[in-house]
Amino acid sequence: MRILLAEDDAILGDGLRAGLRQLGFQVDWVRDGVAAERELASDIYAAGVLDLGLPKKDGLDVLQALRARKVGTPVLVLTARDAIPDRICGLDLGADDYVVKPVDLYELAARLRSLIRRAHGHLQDVLSSGRVMLDPSSRQATLDGEVVTLSTREFDLLHALIRNAGRVLSREQLEQQMYSWGHEVESNTIEVHIHHLRRKLHPDAIQTVRGVGYTMLKVTMSP
Repeated sequence: MRILLAEDDAILGDGLRAGLRQLGFQVDWVRDGVAAERELASDIYAAGVLDLGLPKKDGLDVLQALRARKVGTPVLVLTARDAIPDRICGLDLGADDYVVKPVDLYELAARLRSLIRRAHGHLQDVLSSGRVMLDPSSRQATLDGEVVTLSTREFDLLHALIRNAGRVLSREQLEQQMYSWGHEVESNTIEVHIHHLRRKLHPDAIQTVRGVGYTMLKVTMSP
C-alpha cells in the first residue's frame, strides 16, 4: 500500500517513514502543505497522513481544498493540536481519522489499514478472493488455508489486485501502488511477479486483459 506522509519535522518524519516501511507500507514523504495537496490530488495513494502545522499551507487548508475538489483519498490527520474544537474542525473538513501526537507506530499502521479497508468497501481486515485469503496486518497469504510463501513485492501486488477486485489495473497503476519514490522499476517487473503469483496460486488466478492490464479472479477451481 502506497501512502503519502506530510510532516515537516525531520526527525519524526524520518522515523515514521522508516517504521511504516517496515510494517509493509510504501511511503512517500513531503514536508510542506503545497506539496501535500499536489501529491494527494494525484490519485495514486491508498491514504495520506497529514500534519496540520505544515509550512506554505496549513494542513486544514490542504484538507479543505482536497475535499472541495472531490478528492476522496482517505486522510488521517496526525497533529499536536489536541483541543476538542481542533478535532471537530478537522473531521468536519473531511478528515477520516484524527490522531494526536505522540502516536504508537503500530496503532498508526492499524488505523491506516482500517481507513483503506473502508475506502474500498471492506469491513474485515482479512481480504479474500475465492480460495485465496490475504491478511495485510500479518502480511500472510493462504490458499485453502495453507500458507503461501510470497516475496514482499508479490504480496504487495496480490494485495493491490484483491483490494481492487472487479477492476482492471494497468501495469502503470500497479507500479504506482507498489513502489514509492526513488525505486527503479524495470519494464517487465509486473509481468514477472504476475507469473510467480500464478504459479504459486493457480494459473487462472490473475486474468490478463489484453491491451489494458490485469484483474484478480476468484480461485474456485481445483489445483
